[in-house]
Amino acid sequence: MKNILPFIFTVMLLLVGCTDRDDDLEAINIRVKNNNDFAYETVQVGDSEKPLTDIAAGKYSEYIPFETAYRYAYVQIVASGETYVLQPIDFVGETPLNAGFYTYELKIGEDGLIALEFKQEL
Repeated sequence: MKNILPFIFTVMLLLVGCTDRDDDLEAINIRVKNNNDFAYETVQVGDSEKPLTDIAAGKYSEYIPFETAYRYAYVQIVASGETYVLQPIDFVGETPLNAGFYTYELKIGEDGLIALEFKQEL
């Protein structure tokens, strides 16, 4: 019996301590993937209050919650001391995203333009 109590305690601790990202589906959650071979110092997405920082090459940021977002957005990236901007003209005809988890895969081209590839997470 003494051997089973630590096991039960460990299982209970794991069940209580684990959270599933699907638990918070009330918001639109967007993260950024850096598709370049250099780090992004900061990334500002849309009207987010807090910029994302230090996104290494090929890595993802944490999710940022939004009340309203679209398949594309205003994006400002600072990398290697340079500032790059993706500025949408408008969102006319666009449908707002439903609550869920999404990724903006970003890549700065040799021409200095930002390419944004939208992905819906499953």
